[in-house]
Amino acid sequence: MQPERFRHEQEAVPAPVRSLLFEVVCRRYERGSIVLTSNKSYGDWGEVFSGDTVIATAILDRLLHHSTTIPIKGESYRLKDRKKAGIVTTPAG
Repeated sequence: MQPERFRHEQEAVPAPVRSLLFEVVCRRYERGSIVLTSNKSYGDWGEVFSGDTVIATAILDRLLHHSTTIPIKGESYRLKDRKKAGIVTTPAG
């Protein structure tokens, strides 16, 4: 199955991708490490998963059970690079 290109900041994760992510997390749970980055808080994951709070909660439960969360503040490198290239401009204010 080829991964579908779906990621836009406002788009939700499609059902087949949610299922695949859940399967990957379940298979890795208590067997190995997973490194995951997200610009969404844990409370927003239900929304990201198209309102599917059951699968979002199940994934988070497994991810957070033996985890360390490292919050990173600041601008993303991609956004910083885009601004430098003049692709994205900051609002006047």
